[in-house]
Amino acid sequence: MRYRTMPKNGDELSVLGFGCMRFPMLEDGAIHVEKAIEQVRHAIDNGVNYLDTAWPYHGGASETIVGSALQGGYRDRVNIATKLPTWLIGSREDMDSYLDKQLEKLQTERIDYYLLHALNGRTWDKLATLGVAEFLDAAVADGRIVNTGFSFHGVLEDFKRIVDSYPWVSCQIQYNYLDQEYQAGTEGLQYAAERNLGIVIMEPLRGGNLGQPEPPPAIGAIWDRAETERTPVEWALRWIWNHPEVTLVLSGMNEDAHIEENLRIADQAAADSLTPEECELVDQAAAAYKRLMKVDCTGCGYCLPCPEAVMIPAIFEVYNKMHLFGRKKEAKFIYAVRMCGVISGAKPGFASECVQCGECLEKCPQSIPIPDILEDVVVELEGPGMDDRVASIHKMFKA
Repeated sequence: MRYRTMPKNGDELSVLGFGCMRFPMLEDGAIHVEKAIEQVRHAIDNGVNYLDTAWPYHGGASETIVGSALQGGYRDRVNIATKLPTWLIGSREDMDSYLDKQLEKLQTERIDYYLLHALNGRTWDKLATLGVAEFLDAAVADGRIVNTGFSFHGVLEDFKRIVDSYPWVSCQIQYNYLDQEYQAGTEGLQYAAERNLGIVIMEPLRGGNLGQPEPPPAIGAIWDRAETERTPVEWALRWIWNHPEVTLVLSGMNEDAHIEENLRIADQAAADSLTPEECELVDQAAAAYKRLMKVDCTGCGYCLPCPEAVMIPAIFEVYNKMHLFGRKKEAKFIYAVRMCGVISGAKPGFASECVQCGECLEKCPQSIPIPDILEDVVVELEGPGMDDRVASIHKMFKA
């Protein structure tokens, strides 16, 4: 295992972190608790020293399982990262209440890295008004939190603003070779690094899609031209670790073979270790993926705000992903999670909310026929079972 230093505190963290959002499951849909604990401990025994969990993961069970896994001497060998469920916070008192509950679930007296979960400009402004800075300062002072950070799901402008709004130790961003200009992106990565923040990467494989053993044929043909044979997972992870700004990469590992592969790749995770020719191949693969996309949306957001609150760029992202990889069931679930408003606190922004007013057509620099494509989205991503999916998601994210 290789390690990199968290800039502000000197912590030596494993370049591979264990993401605790996708534990192994039994056939009846329950978590395979014994197996999950075994896998977490195996990763720790092989050098992983950063575990990432959160209040809603596995319907609230993830933190409890992590707490159990760290008994028997494992707690002091790792750094625990968990997150304040920002969408459930309505007062300053709520912040302390959730933190204390999380400490109890994790069976610990301290959380090494405590993040504000899923920040964007709107949620940060709400939390700032409620006194989140004072909460973080107080929790650090009394020892319940060791280091502060935030995870981010918004636009670059808001990311920079949040970075500069509090003396964070770390930030967690979505980043992979397809998302170089998405959300924080490369510019945000560099912006945070210049301000000495540690950078934790989530979704390095785009929910596993970039790591499929058999990528789309056009992508496979690109990898076949490389002098060094690598798996799709290795190309994706090595590309991220090639960035010296990155502190560690989270991977949601629930199969033994995946854990072993990621541990092997992490042993080679040196910064600036890919050749210029290899970086060019990755760029070609990214370009090929984008050519396969259904909608030529750059995510610029010029179409927003929609009068009906339709989440146009986010909808097109999920729609493109479905057509890239063909995982329709997963896409329907992700679509429902992201558009139902349970995390953001906003009103639902489904494609079916579109009233064909045409305002977006005047704003889109790509001249995309947005209302027409939204109609296709309704057919492919909503339809039968939509109400049941939304109901289950609200249950999953309940207080």
